Amino acid sequence: MKSINPKNLQVIREYQEHSPDEVAAIIEATYVAGQKWKQAPFSERSECLRALAQVLRENKEQYAQEMTDEMGKVKAESYAEVEKCAWVCEYYADHGEAFLQPTEIETDAQRSFVTYQPLGIVLGIMPWNFPLWQVYRYAVPTVMAGNATLLKHAPNVSQCALGIEDAFEQAGFPTNLLRTLLIDTDQTAKVIEAPEVAAVTLTGSTRAGRAVAAKAGECLKKAVLELGGSDPFLVLEDADLDLAVELGVKSRLVNGGQSCIAAKRFVVVDAVYDAFVEKFVAAMKVKTLGDPMEDSTDIGPMARLDLRDELHRQVQESAAQGAIVVIGGELPDLPGAYYPVTVLTDVVPGMPAYSEEFFGPVASVLKAEDEADAIRIANDTSYGLGAAIMTKDRARGERLAEHLVDAGSCFVNDLVHSDPRLPFGGIKESGYGRELGPFGIKEFVNTKTVFVK
Repeated sequence: MKSINPKNLQVIREYQEHSPDEVAAIIEATYVAGQKWKQAPFSERSECLRALAQVLRENKEQYAQEMTDEMGKVKAESYAEVEKCAWVCEYYADHGEAFLQPTEIETDAQRSFVTYQPLGIVLGIMPWNFPLWQVYRYAVPTVMAGNATLLKHAPNVSQCALGIEDAFEQAGFPTNLLRTLLIDTDQTAKVIEAPEVAAVTLTGSTRAGRAVAAKAGECLKKAVLELGGSDPFLVLEDADLDLAVELGVKSRLVNGGQSCIAAKRFVVVDAVYDAFVEKFVAAMKVKTLGDPMEDSTDIGPMARLDLRDELHRQVQESAAQGAIVVIGGELPDLPGAYYPVTVLTDVVPGMPAYSEEFFGPVASVLKAEDEADAIRIANDTSYGLGAAIMTKDRARGERLAEHLVDAGSCFVNDLVHSDPRLPFGGIKESGYGRELGPFGIKEFVNTKTVFVK
């Protein structure tokens, strides 16, 4: 396994994959650690999470540097990611015990209640785009609920993966409670099959989600899937266009455009279409592409060269079918996996820009006749992760978000983002199950009925 810096394609470090025997030993060690951990009181679990938040903040420079080196995000976003991980630790340290208190239900019994017990080992299969946050997002509530976890991270961020394991140890969690597996896809399937593994969670592509869901189903094990998205960003005729442009640019370019919940399809009603496009293109055009270590850089390289080339193919195919490349769309003369900020207009059904997920700094702008047509276009996708609605009428936005837009999260006058306090996940081909909030911590527990008469 190779960790390669995407800004210059230089190898940072090579890692030896774990052998099947090593994997078996790690699984056994994690199982033993988990059997003890599930007996730990909530106070001990909370104490470890608070210590983990401290470890993250004390080593923020190191963790941020590793993320920037391994996947190319600009340094400011790396710092913010470390802080968000510390936040989720403190959130569940504060609220995890309350979320898992038994629920009393009145029946004809002397007492009947529902209790929430840990399942055992949860396998996390995580992507490269948020090397720390994606892991902490599932792992923190998982261990707070009394489970252990095995981490199969993306190969190109192995340094970050091993750093997470080390952080858990530094924070005082039992040795082996979280272990990183340096393995390929074939070995991952065998880990899901292992009797010690109780459940699996994956954040990744829809294709990967289908494979993991099939294997988990075969083994009758619980799965949570957070998959791709082609999130719509609706701009209605009464929107504050300056705000819509500000949020739209930020949402499209967060993490270099490599985010499942980034705004990807800008659905703009005809009445404000021309004005929005003019302002939006002007704001996108000034974003700088360059070294992610420089403070002046807005967009660093994409995480891998093959991902950059696939994005370029999608842009070229869309242009060949009639999409207008207003800005960008040409490979820059830079070493590394760089792709320019790009805006496509005249996007219609049949183009990759209409139906496929664009995982990089490319925005597709689609014209809608009116509100009803905008909702139709927004929902005309196989995905259903997030959606944003821009309107000065908050009641209108709330009504559309609650009842008409098909997505796991709908944000009115803000960009879609994850928050430890709120459930996060999708519908349709964006997956199922929820992470975060009071709902996420209950995904990997035995919701047990106790009836006493």
